[in-house]
Amino acid sequence: MKQQPQHPGGRIVFDPAGPVRPGNAQRARLGVAILAHALMRIASSASATIIGIWLALLARHNPDIGASLVGALAASAYAAELVGSMPLGILSDAVSVRGLMGLGALLGAVATALLALTARVPLLFLSRVLEGLAVAAVAPALLKSIADWTGTEPGPRSRLMSGFEVSLLAGLAVGGLLGAQLWLALQRLGFAALAVLYAMTALLLLRAPRSAAAGYVQALRGLRGALANRRVRQLAPIWLCVNAIIGVWLGSTLSYVLTERPASAQYLDGFFAAAPGDIGWLLLGYTIVFGCGVALWSRRLPVLGEARTMRVSLWAMLGVCAALALLNHSASWPAWSRAVLDVVATLLIMVESGFGPAALSWLAQALGAEAGAGAAMGVYSMLLGLGALAGSLLGGWTAARWRMDGLLLVTAVLAGCAQWLLVWLPVARTDAPGAPGAHSMSG
Repeated sequence: MKQQPQHPGGRIVFDPAGPVRPGNAQRARLGVAILAHALMRIASSASATIIGIWLALLARHNPDIGASLVGALAASAYAAELVGSMPLGILSDAVSVRGLMGLGALLGAVATALLALTARVPLLFLSRVLEGLAVAAVAPALLKSIADWTGTEPGPRSRLMSGFEVSLLAGLAVGGLLGAQLWLALQRLGFAALAVLYAMTALLLLRAPRSAAAGYVQALRGLRGALANRRVRQLAPIWLCVNAIIGVWLGSTLSYVLTERPASAQYLDGFFAAAPGDIGWLLLGYTIVFGCGVALWSRRLPVLGEARTMRVSLWAMLGVCAALALLNHSASWPAWSRAVLDVVATLLIMVESGFGPAALSWLAQALGAEAGAGAAMGVYSMLLGLGALAGSLLGGWTAARWRMDGLLLVTAVLAGCAQWLLVWLPVARTDAPGAPGAHSMSG
């Protein structure tokens, strides 16, 4: 199906003649929207980082505060995203995606502003819930816009989906750096600065390209079509496992384990306890490495194919777990051996970065520009929320017992499950380079 602007006002209708590449104006607007998504993720990640550091300091004098509480706080945000993604994804099919995304970002501004006013634990949970709803309002709508404007064109689709993945991970990691620095400079008033960042994000999202508003009846039909889509169902359990891994590592648990005083002999336990602000630089370095990997994958993905890219990425993820496990027990090793492990882990992180763009490209390829794409992307965000919720709880539980070893163990188990489930995913005919039927799905 093909999407074309009908008049200068920018309204869109669906044309069955076939997909087209987004024009320069639409591509620029999509780029601005992806940038805004990165800024929103930065604000959300910075908020989680400040909460993690803050609670780690409070735990030194309050035995009731621990990794389980931090994991529960992260889980509350993912739970809200889980609950909100489906209805908000359907809503993105029925109304203007620009207005929906703008309102979502403003909701995040309200959430962080609340934390600057009071320090009560119930308010921490309320704030994280509101931030989760903000993500649920933005992510499916933005992915719908990308799917609408690229249809099944593999080149533009893979590049824009790679851009979305970079905005997600870059935002989360840069947010870790920003959160750490805001804590050092402003303490709890850093939340007020994040509220301003959310408000700026809302203004940028209002510049997103218009996308088709099919109405509520057609949106519900689109939901039924998305749930009946075999390719969406095939990807769902794999996506669930990988998003559980995201919940393990990108909530507040990691910053808590790395900045609390060491509670074991593990090398990475409490690694930044003496300088909590330095954890942000670690997350920034991770983002740079991951972003370089995604940039390389954006060129190789259309050639290798989505299914094979996901398989290679998951094997690399298992390799990262092994390298970090060795590093975590290398306290008595010479410095050069730890440097070798750092290099190996860095290279493997670049390889594992291909999973997200491949999975998103798989979904967009399955849906094209058909009505109901917002509902399907709501399914994607719902699975992200469900997986990250489970991962946050698992991360908090395993970190409370085995510290960093626990995080690595649960990650390896989840990556192994995803790799096994990939066996049942049909391989695109383009997974054989040069094969006929480019970028169509077998079966």
